[in-house]
Amino acid sequence: MILMNKPINIFIPAAGFGERLRPITFHIPKPLLPVLGRPVLQYVLERVSSLPIHKIAINLHHKKEMIEGWLKEFNPTHPPLKLRGGEEGLLNKITLFPEETILGTGGALKNAEAFLNEGTFLVHNSDILSDVDLQGLLEHHLSSKNIVTLAVHDYPEFNHVLVDNKGFLRDVGTGLKPAQNGQLLAFTGIAVYEPAFLQFLPDGVSSVVSAWLKAVNSGQRIGTFNVTGCYWSDIGTPDAYARAVFNILKTDGETVYIHPSVKGCENIATHGFVVIEEGCDVGALSANPLLRNCIILPNTAIEMRSAMPLYENCMIGADFNIDLDRSAIFGRYDETEGELIGTGGSDRKYYRIKRGRKTAVLMECSGTDPDFRRQIEYARFFLNHSIPVPEPIEVDPDEKRALFEDAGDMTLYNWLKCPREESEIEDIYRKIVDVLILLHTDATDHVAGCLPLKTRIFDYDYFRWETDYFIERFVQGVRHMIPDNISKLEADLNSLAFKADSFPKTIIHRDFQSHNIMVTADGSLQLIDYQGARMGPSAYDLASILWDPYYRLEDGLRERLVDYYISKIEDKFDADYFRETLVVCSLQRHMQALGAYGFLSYVKGKRYFLKYVPEGLRLLKEDIALLKDEYPELYKLIMKL
Repeated sequence: MILMNKPINIFIPAAGFGERLRPITFHIPKPLLPVLGRPVLQYVLERVSSLPIHKIAINLHHKKEMIEGWLKEFNPTHPPLKLRGGEEGLLNKITLFPEETILGTGGALKNAEAFLNEGTFLVHNSDILSDVDLQGLLEHHLSSKNIVTLAVHDYPEFNHVLVDNKGFLRDVGTGLKPAQNGQLLAFTGIAVYEPAFLQFLPDGVSSVVSAWLKAVNSGQRIGTFNVTGCYWSDIGTPDAYARAVFNILKTDGETVYIHPSVKGCENIATHGFVVIEEGCDVGALSANPLLRNCIILPNTAIEMRSAMPLYENCMIGADFNIDLDRSAIFGRYDETEGELIGTGGSDRKYYRIKRGRKTAVLMECSGTDPDFRRQIEYARFFLNHSIPVPEPIEVDPDEKRALFEDAGDMTLYNWLKCPREESEIEDIYRKIVDVLILLHTDATDHVAGCLPLKTRIFDYDYFRWETDYFIERFVQGVRHMIPDNISKLEADLNSLAFKADSFPKTIIHRDFQSHNIMVTADGSLQLIDYQGARMGPSAYDLASILWDPYYRLEDGLRERLVDYYISKIEDKFDADYFRETLVVCSLQRHMQALGAYGFLSYVKGKRYFLKYVPEGLRLLKEDIALLKDEYPELYKLIMKL
């Protein structure tokens, strides 16, 4: 490859005032605007670090001391840069070019001329988040005879770059018309230059665009590299910044980000997307406030606003509150059609819709969804036996649509993101265990009243389906491994399924984890995604929630919760026997979970599930270590993963 033997320099413009982002940039320079705990500048440095870097230059002016300080602070409050080869020597790679006065996009390059004259260099604006193929851009440039190569894309809002049908720059400006033999495209803020370009820049303040046109008029070739279809976002306005933040949150399969340093968030309820950045104190918000589509910027201490229980579509800072344009961030929204919600693994669609002064959740299923009717019957049965699930309000069995009570957006998973005392965490988990006990005892005693559930058995065949799913979707699909001795492994899996099937059966939720437990505004619980409920070993549910890859409980707390559960059901199970079932069910459950992460990531395209693999695999290895003598071939396989 051309790049392997050609290290390049990087230039990151970071001097600007960020005028369109005021009043935010009165407090935070644009390159340090946080995106889920990491400054935009960090995202840029991590992106360019995949390239063969020689040195990095950053120009500074507005709040330069803050940027200089951040570059020197590699401590736990700022996640370390993921630079190729590690962060060692990072400061030695970076040269800062402070500007006494703003020199403009061209003047910044001219000011660093001695640095940039060393060879080919890439310029990447510090307010751009993208997945542009930087290596592809460099390869394209180095194989051309261009003095400059601009990364461009079709982005109608910013289509101001006129290129001919061979991709060469012809003009730049607003109001241009696409030529018959060309088109209008948008500049991404990323480009590769040869040092010869610097001769077209005057000393002092100048625009790089003027220099582009001067170079073209002198006969130089400025080419383009079309990256249409890539993810790209600038953060030039509050709406654009919020859109970028929420998009990254959604891409990561999340709806809530709360920095571990945040204080006072214990009573907050969330709808939509909510971000609370480092150093915030939100304890003075009104009692039980609801945040909907909000960003609270770093080091914001919010004063009591008892008359404002709802914070919606806004960005809150140290001394300002900016209203956000919801349609600019999420697209046009029709309250009658509803707002799409949820980030889980289901193919179903859920919409929050207005219903008078309240909201409800509309569930839409495909015409072939076998669980639709079952879910409605389960819901009614569970509610009759005090199992907290959202109440069905209206049901259209022909269209496979149903309207449910709105349980909110605060999953247990999100609730746990707020720093909490261990006693508070233990209290809510005891409530959760109480719900499980009710499901496994009283509801089970009356299961004859729900024939579809009574006859849906978690049996040997289903246990084997789960472990085959694990082998196919995780061992082979994610780890790309083929088991060494298939026949011995099959024998172990058959034995495991036979043993699990021998345990006493109760009603089990079957996917009883922190994403499927809602915490309502008053602190009560609601279970969702229960349509997969079956008659199976009760330990499967307890293992699912207490050994949940989505959230790691402290070992002592987990043991206390197991003891609490056993104390409540000891008239039904011998304690030692139940603990034996718990070990087996944990092993079974974690294989199923890893299989699901593989399927959802590589078949459904929801790659964010891969982030749960390390914890799921850690738990699985703990499980099999306790059973290695019973399942030796399975032990060998798992320990190789």
